[in-house]
Amino acid sequence: MNAPTVLTLLRIVLIPFLIVSIRLPFEGHEFIALGIFLLASFTDTVDGFWARRTNKVTALGQLLDPIADKLLVVSAFICLVETGTVPAWMAVVIVGREIAVTGFRAIAASKGLVIPASWPGKIKMAMETIIIALLIAGESVLGDAFVIARVGLWLVLGLAVYSAAEYFWKYGPPVLRESSGK
Repeated sequence: MNAPTVLTLLRIVLIPFLIVSIRLPFEGHEFIALGIFLLASFTDTVDGFWARRTNKVTALGQLLDPIADKLLVVSAFICLVETGTVPAWMAVVIVGREIAVTGFRAIAASKGLVIPASWPGKIKMAMETIIIALLIAGESVLGDAFVIARVGLWLVLGLAVYSAAEYFWKYGPPVLRESSGK
């Protein structure tokens, strides 16, 4: 256990607090939820950088980091569907992409193939983080500027579909070839 791994675990520990602060309508809950989400997102930025910079990359950290990322995003989207902020079908497509790509990468890894994060995937993740933050802040905080979150959600959806298609198009043949023994 090292400091970068502790940051990853902190991200996981923050998720129930995020859920409660989004779901319970108390005075200022949007600001608390936004703060928790931004703190959790910051740990995602720092943990990997810190682990690589200090040569503290561990198997546990490599396992937990993507799980923590997915849990944070999925939890936020589910809560935002429940509040009526995000249409359920959009959340299903975005979350489904996360599950499909993660599963595909796991299958590839089991065959000795490493699928690195693509630029569209990285852009999607950055945009997703920004848009989730804006959606959490909500119309009551952002006013007319909330339209940016609505348009951004469509961009995230498009990037999610595009980046998934890119992964499967680029790496599908090698993974399938490995699967069939050719």
